[in-house]
Amino acid sequence: MSNLVFKNVRHRYDGVNSVNIEHLEVGAGKVVCLLGPSGCGKSTTLRLAAGLEVPFSGEISIQGEVMANEAVFVGPEDRRVGLMFQDYALFPHLTVEDNVAFGLTNQSQDARRKRARDMLETVGLAGSAKKYPHMLSGGEQQRVALARALAPNPRIMLMDEPFSGLDVVLRNRVRDETLALLKEMGTTVLMVTHDPEEAMRMADEIVLMQQGRIIQKGSAADLYNHPVNEFVASFLGDVNRLPVHEEGGELVSDLGRIPVPNGVNAEKVSEILVRPEAIRFLQEVDSAKPGGQVMLSRNLGAYSLVDIEFASGNRVTARVASAYQPNVGENCSIVLNLSGVFVFPPDGNAKILDKPVSNVN
Repeated sequence: MSNLVFKNVRHRYDGVNSVNIEHLEVGAGKVVCLLGPSGCGKSTTLRLAAGLEVPFSGEISIQGEVMANEAVFVGPEDRRVGLMFQDYALFPHLTVEDNVAFGLTNQSQDARRKRARDMLETVGLAGSAKKYPHMLSGGEQQRVALARALAPNPRIMLMDEPFSGLDVVLRNRVRDETLALLKEMGTTVLMVTHDPEEAMRMADEIVLMQQGRIIQKGSAADLYNHPVNEFVASFLGDVNRLPVHEEGGELVSDLGRIPVPNGVNAEKVSEILVRPEAIRFLQEVDSAKPGGQVMLSRNLGAYSLVDIEFASGNRVTARVASAYQPNVGENCSIVLNLSGVFVFPPDGNAKILDKPVSNVN
């Protein structure tokens, strides 16, 4: 069952479509991330789901109940959704316990306090019930906001960049803890982020948006390894862009000869996209293989980035294991893993080369 469904939903600002979604579903118990650059419509989509914006047309339903269409509009207070924003929106004059209990209406005082304490126990903050928000760290404030949003047992959680205010080290820990808790509780989540790594780290499904439309949706692996166009390929991860030309039915590049995918007119292809990790170094220089000169080598701990310049003057960056770090000025020979090579025909749709390794034999 799908907890949230958008059908042909459009929203307008000043007569211009800000959101134009033909179909979007968030399955029960799933974490779905709306991903995209600033201004792509992802936060407006979240606000439409929450009832904070009214659609121009289309239908929005939650657990089979229509929330908005041409005849119906249910306000946010009656949708039973949990909202969590990047600034947490905690009340500074209320204790942590009172913040969590704030949204528990139509319950006795004792029932509200018990539910608030149970939720604080769940997020590991039972000992901070009587503290005020300013007495907590950023990560603790985030957990209070999460407890408050989950306390009314919402049908779906809507999260708008909830981790953006945390420093990098704390962010990784807090979002992993948050994901574990949401999964443990079986909570359905629609989350907005502009960070591809965060989306890939948290989501069961990623919905990538551009100019108000859904460009591609699927698992992190689907979008990273099988992008439908250049925008998806470059937004989900780093790519090298290399010029190519057709010769003998193949695409010729500084990285070697690339087979032409079915359905692609090679004569119209002028560029390929290559993931940095698809470039692999041979242990010894081999004049029969593509090669160049190391121009820059940086160890980033978990991996190294190595810039290579070819005789043509073109450059690429390779991502390799940190144990390997060649010296600047060294000559090198390389092979190419074709699973990380994308060819985009003129219509903009990607063709992914699924052969494992090129120019090795």
